[in-house]
Amino acid sequence: MFPLRDSAPSGTYPVVTVSIIAVNAIIWIYELSLGLGLDRFISIYGLTPVKFLLSYKLPGGLVHNAIIPMFTSIFLHAGWMHIIGNMWFLWIFGDNVEDRLGRFNYFVFYILSGLGASLIQVIVHPASNIPIVGASGCISGVLGAYLLSFPQARIHTLLIIFVIIRFVEIPAFLFLILWFVFQFISGAAEFGNAESGGVAYWAHMGGFVVGMALLVVMPKKKPRRPWVRNNKSFF
Repeated sequence: MFPLRDSAPSGTYPVVTVSIIAVNAIIWIYELSLGLGLDRFISIYGLTPVKFLLSYKLPGGLVHNAIIPMFTSIFLHAGWMHIIGNMWFLWIFGDNVEDRLGRFNYFVFYILSGLGASLIQVIVHPASNIPIVGASGCISGVLGAYLLSFPQARIHTLLIIFVIIRFVEIPAFLFLILWFVFQFISGAAEFGNAESGGVAYWAHMGGFVVGMALLVVMPKKKPRRPWVRNNKSFF
């Protein structure tokens, strides 16, 4: 399932969401410019669970092995599909959550979701030497907040099942629950494998839950009633 747009209108221009997308894009261009030095850059500014947990023993200490990577890692990406997918999801769902929380609270929410997601990934895979990078944990928090705020909105979705390709409208709560179930199944399959590769599924699930919790406790504006179409398909 790939979301194309949602039916919930945003009452304000998503300044923070657009700014975050721009910052991620600029950093990605810088990553591309590093060439052969990219691996070293990722090892320094990505969050590596082993280095995080042993930071007090390593050169650079807690600041360089844990605190700084906690923040820098959520603005780094590992490939074109990684950054495009993340920024697209943020564009689709972020404007509504930003409108719900207000710009400052939304920015704090975004960062806290990413930090919480990273910590959960470290807890699940403490022996991993693979750096954690990407905005996925932050965006998963956005998805969790969207689920609570706009469950009846409809997500215009490209649905691909083997050779069947359809454009459908799916209720937001169903789309997001299916997304979470997929993360859980994938995360459970790799549980206990410290060197499982590429996708931090537990950070996705962790960010989602953290985002829901933050939405409950943070100040927010009254939600707008999403516009919902009666028909379930388009195009």
